[in-house]
Amino acid sequence: MTSQILEETSRRRTFAIISHPDAGKTTLTEKFLLYSGLLTAGAGSVAGKKGGRSAASDWMEIEQQRGISISSTVMRFPYRGCLLNLLDTPGHKDFSEDTFRVLAATDAAIMVLDGAKGIEPQTRRLFEVCRERDVPIVTFINKWDRPGRDPFELLDEIESDLILEPAPITWPVGDASDFDGVIDRMRNEYVRFERTAHGASMAPETVLALDDPSLLSLPHAEAALEGSELLDAVDRNFNAEAFEAGELSPVFFGSAMTNYGIGRLLDAIVDLVPSPLPRPDINGDVRAIDAPFSGHVFKVQANTDKNHRDRIAFMRIASGRFERGMTITHGPTKRSVTTKYVHSVQGSDRETVDEAFPGDVIGLINANGFRPGDAVYIDDPVEWRPMPAFAPSLFQIARVKDTGRFKQFRSGIQQLDEEGVVQVLRVPDVGDQAPIFAAVGQLQFEVARHRLENEFNAPVELAPTSWSVARATDEASVPLLRGLRGVEVVERSDGSFWALFESAFRVRQVTEDKPDATLNRLMADEAMDSFGRRV
Repeated sequence: MTSQILEETSRRRTFAIISHPDAGKTTLTEKFLLYSGLLTAGAGSVAGKKGGRSAASDWMEIEQQRGISISSTVMRFPYRGCLLNLLDTPGHKDFSEDTFRVLAATDAAIMVLDGAKGIEPQTRRLFEVCRERDVPIVTFINKWDRPGRDPFELLDEIESDLILEPAPITWPVGDASDFDGVIDRMRNEYVRFERTAHGASMAPETVLALDDPSLLSLPHAEAALEGSELLDAVDRNFNAEAFEAGELSPVFFGSAMTNYGIGRLLDAIVDLVPSPLPRPDINGDVRAIDAPFSGHVFKVQANTDKNHRDRIAFMRIASGRFERGMTITHGPTKRSVTTKYVHSVQGSDRETVDEAFPGDVIGLINANGFRPGDAVYIDDPVEWRPMPAFAPSLFQIARVKDTGRFKQFRSGIQQLDEEGVVQVLRVPDVGDQAPIFAAVGQLQFEVARHRLENEFNAPVELAPTSWSVARATDEASVPLLRGLRGVEVVERSDGSFWALFESAFRVRQVTEDKPDATLNRLMADEAMDSFGRRV
């Protein structure tokens, strides 16, 4: 059994894709599926071709309408004898918390940069999370078939802004409409690409040796070779130890839209990204790969199947061998759960999983009571490091439009709260009649409204509030705070209390006037447990 677990784990690669919106992350995800053989036509058309498989990652209706990713998705596909678990993340900053949770379940990340824009704010923020968690970064400079910046300038920006050493594995030949191919510096190959109709199939490659005399007659070849030689002169070469330590990033140039460089990037995932390693628990102790089964829930998602009111808890296998039907223990409640329905999920498509190994991501169907950050295990208990969370700064009051739909409304807000789409806060004596939605970004409110209306048939009205600051408090402080001007005391579903304030100035006033009241800061990016409590 131990040898099988270790062998299967060595075949796994679990990675995420991070980027600023519009850098081409979702298109790249689709092209990975194309190169794996899971998509046969139309890859990359995120918003089009209804009923087809061209939008495997952006599967929610609102995502396809807007052409953006607002929910993380999980895809599993074979490539070169390995099984790749790809976690596609939301690019929009309003859903950073979802992305942060996904990164806690990965072994590496692909950082996608727009060749014309370089490092953008959201990219920088997500990179810092990867650095905090020692996640190795592979850089893909996308859209090289369009006018962009000088490649050396982009490398300098990566090094100066991220304090990360860039080591180009591929180097572009030409750019924009003259983008002809790449020099593969690790394989010493000159690779020419051919365009395909609408990028719907893999780009054919013509491979030449770097000392082939015919290269001198090719456009842009001489300049590209000189650039590659300059990289050698300044020692911009790949180092595996520095990469796995998060100090160096292998860099690839290409175009997801035309499929240029996609195969070379996928090869790097297999060749360079480490297979799953033992994961540290809350005390920093690692759980061995061949230890008894354990897993880490990092996301909960409802209604991926429009025909059923399903609920999926996405879990990364951390140790041991998972078998469908086995009885596992849910860490926070110590409740025994039989895993009868377990799926591998690709957007809204799914298939039954009979076994899984460390690094694999599986979906437990109808796993009621599961929340992001929860541990599951057999035999030896384990508790994982807390999931990252953001402090909300936007608050709106929700009311169901049709009181006859109140039951559906209550069910919907409970689901959105458990998923983390928004945080649902309740005013004592008001409860679910007019809960408060708390969010990091405005788009979270729009998604919550859309899902309540379309998935739960409970249209709502969202009313703005004057609150802008939240502080954690306790039950003993509630009588001291309740009734104060510009203060609202609310309760979360786990029984913890928060105080909402109109401004930071008002927080300081109350702190001075009520020194006995507990008012703990909820710092953005601060570690919290799975119920949102500070650790």
